Amino acid sequence: MSTDKQTVEKIQARNPYTDPTSLEFKFRARRFAKVRELIEDALEERGEAHILDLGGTEGYWLIGEDFINQHRGRLKITLVNLAQEVKPVGDTALFTSLAGDAASPDLFPGEQFDLVHSNSVIEHVGDWSHMTQFANNTKRLGKRYYMQTPNYWFPYEPHFRTLGFQFLPESARIALIQRVAMGFFPRIESYEKARDIIKHHSIISTRQVRQLFSGAEITHEKFMGLNKSIIAIKR
Repeated sequence: MSTDKQTVEKIQARNPYTDPTSLEFKFRARRFAKVRELIEDALEERGEAHILDLGGTEGYWLIGEDFINQHRGRLKITLVNLAQEVKPVGDTALFTSLAGDAASPDLFPGEQFDLVHSNSVIEHVGDWSHMTQFANNTKRLGKRYYMQTPNYWFPYEPHFRTLGFQFLPESARIALIQRVAMGFFPRIESYEKARDIIKHHSIISTRQVRQLFSGAEITHEKFMGLNKSIIAIKR
């Protein structure tokens, strides 16, 4: 096993997003109250809820495990990820995992879901044009939607787990991850790979979220009085 592979596996093993005792997991669980409200609206309206989770994972939904199990016979959750990121699901009665580009205008033509959900995904899809198409798909495909993303102006960068990382020039960010392991990433020797990682970790601001999701209810998740993340909801 290579050193890089060992490093990646160690980082994945201590993933705070799947650890119920971690602060990150607790934040997600708290945010799930808003998701739950939207699902309950759909259940009240139709008796069932078909949910499209853009860029989602089966493990994410552990944050609402009790609620999900309570209604599992009335819920269907479709997970859409890029082909190389699609993973088999364990609970096939509840989840379907499909390959697709969440920023493609051809995603699920003519279809609509009771809820479109995304959690910390839009900042990974690429440049502004891809973010715009991602937002368009969210609005087109969802009777309701829930979109959460980290706030650019919150001082702590959550992916690289470093204060102020997002405020550095792109060239400095690339150089840093080529030199040291940061956050969820081992040291990236290749310049091209490092540049691609930085390109697909572009945190946005509240102003930009308002542009992308005009007409949505915009709220913030706070930490120590600061806006930690941005949430856009259509009910």
